[in-house]
Amino acid sequence: MATKSSVKPKKEEAVIVPQGKYIEAIGRRKTAIARVRVSFQGQGAFIVNEKPLEQYFQDPFFQNVAKDALQRTGVAAGVSVRVQGGGVPSQAEAIRLGISRALCEENGELRPQLKGLGYLTRDPRMRERKKFGLKRARRGPQWKKR
Repeated sequence: MATKSSVKPKKEEAVIVPQGKYIEAIGRRKTAIARVRVSFQGQGAFIVNEKPLEQYFQDPFFQNVAKDALQRTGVAAGVSVRVQGGGVPSQAEAIRLGISRALCEENGELRPQLKGLGYLTRDPRMRERKKFGLKRARRGPQWKKR
């Protein structure tokens, strides 16, 4: 009878890094965290969790949300992202915030434009926690007279 090993092998984390100089920034939204690396060495690929953007976000709306900061500023750059947590919309917005922060770090003149679009503001809205004695955050148990 074969015995199971209690030690799990570590998963190798192969992060695709844009070649040459890059700026790293972090974007957050709800529970999604995006670590963004923007390379300014010509037109590069847009990689999210080791997949092309179009493969990771199949909905064109979320592809546009993620690329919006680059498109509005007209900057040609390669982007590599490691994103975790949250849902698809939150991940797309976290990526947009991370890219916007990286662009501002590289070129401070873009800050007023990105600030005006609202891309540098971290959305503070989070899910409210469940309270004891209730079914959800505010929903109480059903009241029964008899």
